[in-house]
Amino acid sequence: MTNKRTYRKKQKKKKRRKRILLWILTPILLLVLGATCYASFLMHKAESVINKSYEEIKGRDQDRPNLKIDNFSILFIGIDDSRSRNFKSDTRSDALMLATFDAKKKSVKLVSIPRDSYVYIPSEERRDKITHAHAFGGVKGTIETVEQLFDIQIDYYVKMNFYAFMDVVDALGGIEVEVPYNLKEKDSEDHHNAIVLKKGWQTLNGEQALALARTRKLDNDIERGKRQQEILKAIIKKASSVRSITKYDDLLEAIGDNMKTNLTFDEMKSLIYYATSSEGKLNIESLHLQGTDDYIDGVYYYKLDEQSVEEISQELKNHLQGLDTTTSTDNSDSGASSQTDHADDDGQP
Repeated sequence: MTNKRTYRKKQKKKKRRKRILLWILTPILLLVLGATCYASFLMHKAESVINKSYEEIKGRDQDRPNLKIDNFSILFIGIDDSRSRNFKSDTRSDALMLATFDAKKKSVKLVSIPRDSYVYIPSEERRDKITHAHAFGGVKGTIETVEQLFDIQIDYYVKMNFYAFMDVVDALGGIEVEVPYNLKEKDSEDHHNAIVLKKGWQTLNGEQALALARTRKLDNDIERGKRQQEILKAIIKKASSVRSITKYDDLLEAIGDNMKTNLTFDEMKSLIYYATSSEGKLNIESLHLQGTDDYIDGVYYYKLDEQSVEEISQELKNHLQGLDTTTSTDNSDSGASSQTDHADDDGQP
């Protein structure tokens, strides 16, 4: 009799344990299944967004590198097509940044190109401001101009307008950057003095980050290029540290119709692998072009120093070839020449 009672008690305990385990495991399983389904949903959504953003360049894109093992280059093109300016096909580029990637060493070299740089534009067969290359020939014309300048092949491009930039920063919950001085600047709709920033390290939202990236009031195009590089680094750092899966949904929403690229979805995944596989050791080096102010027929241009262009060109070539490089040009902050703020030839700053 005692043995039967003992057996029944053991059976009851086993059933209770099973019920307890079931209560514990059920929500865990639901969470795992939910996360898996959501991750799958995000993957499909990401593929849809990238496919929608994909835009190849006719006559190019035949020989594509393998982003996991090959070195490659990307041209980032920032476009100001705010509704207040109503630019269409003749939109000028407001920011140009060329990046070369060494897949083995997990290193990146970045160089910003001042928008008023006086360069040869192949599609027009004449020299003009590099910002006009996009208005003349779109993405293809811009890529050909930058290739002509540095004598290297550009494999990929990413073109984003200001709305995408702001939305990405906001989706990340802001970015940590250093504001070099007190600043009053217009917002994305060109409302004057709408953005007010104080000097020092702080978290900026999308509108504030855009104002800092655009301004040239208190320094020059070279310094603006440096700020844009620092802002891009801050975005990369924040994006790579995001843990919440819902943030990726926000990032995909932010990209939406505001980005064009010739990176396929699989190549974009490889690019993410490139960053995440570096285990936090991704080395990003900034290079800075030097030059002087110049006027031609009363129009302001930035005349690039030929030696600076040649040495940075060689450094980018060596980087793409996987060679260690050192340059004689001082590419530190102190090496950049001074340039005052100037209006565009149509009066636009």
